[in-house]
Amino acid sequence: MRIVSGIQPTGNLHLGNYLGAIRNWVRMQDDIESHGGQCLFFLADLHAISMPHDPAQLTASTLEMVAALVACGVDPDRSILFNQAQVPAHAELQWLLTGTARMGWLNRMTQFKDKAGKHREGASIALFTYPVLQAADVLLYQATHVPVGEDQKQHLELARDIAQKFNNDFVPGYADENSEVPGVFTLPDPIIPPDAARIMSLRNGSAKMSKSDPSEMSRIDLIDDADTIMKKIKKAKTDPEPLPSEEKGLEGRAEAQNLVGIYAAMSETTVAGVLAEFGGEGFGKFKPALGELLVEKLSPINARFVELKQDRESLDAILAKGALKARELARPTLAAAYDALGLVRG
Repeated sequence: MRIVSGIQPTGNLHLGNYLGAIRNWVRMQDDIESHGGQCLFFLADLHAISMPHDPAQLTASTLEMVAALVACGVDPDRSILFNQAQVPAHAELQWLLTGTARMGWLNRMTQFKDKAGKHREGASIALFTYPVLQAADVLLYQATHVPVGEDQKQHLELARDIAQKFNNDFVPGYADENSEVPGVFTLPDPIIPPDAARIMSLRNGSAKMSKSDPSEMSRIDLIDDADTIMKKIKKAKTDPEPLPSEEKGLEGRAEAQNLVGIYAAMSETTVAGVLAEFGGEGFGKFKPALGELLVEKLSPINARFVELKQDRESLDAILAKGALKARELARPTLAAAYDALGLVRG
């Protein structure tokens, strides 16, 4: 079993990133290692340039993201942690796969429509084709499983379609009925963690917590200190009603549901369990309790992050070490793709 997953180094990691993805990365790292598998986690800096960006800020954000991931528990000695730009095979394989991917497939990608908005003609080609780079990201390492949220399932399906068509078109005998001929690429399966928390904005319970939100009060960043966390939670949008005793009572109360969900995720209990403790109480009591829980859980991460962030040499070494391993792992697949396509290399 080989798991591959990436995250864009654009801005600070926030609570939604941690509960929705990073905490599960750490758990998978532990589980997969115990079963003889392998995890690769990468910083998707090549994806980051599909949108307007500040080069200096991208460099800084990449290093900060490494520090944050390690502070959260990703262990570069047990998992392969690297950034795409140090593994040119990602970009190489993307180009090789563009001959297999189809315009119609990419036209159906809903995230391009969302990010390009009404000005699609002014969007970069990279934004349109980055699902092919996402496919290369996982196919390059023969990933067997890819952790995805609901919003990324479509992109993993595209990666499987590309892999299937490439194998059918360029591997003799692969498409034959009952064939046992191996393809160049493994078709990866999705992992959708059942307990992946969907964390919403502190200012709008119907919108996901996002680092692109202009209001810093909308999210808890993992670099926030204790005072900032308490301030943001106390100012989080709520309603005047007390918390219900049963989950059904949260229906139609998006902000209340979000805060209760955050408490449940951070305390590793259920929403029902939280309501059993706080049902009937107002937010004047619940918010301080939630803030204290967040401070308790996030303070060690914050302290480790601040320490690592100051050590540029160590961060560079972590990325270099991971990139070296990733390049070695990628080499056979990339060579097989070149050969399958009939491309002559020295």
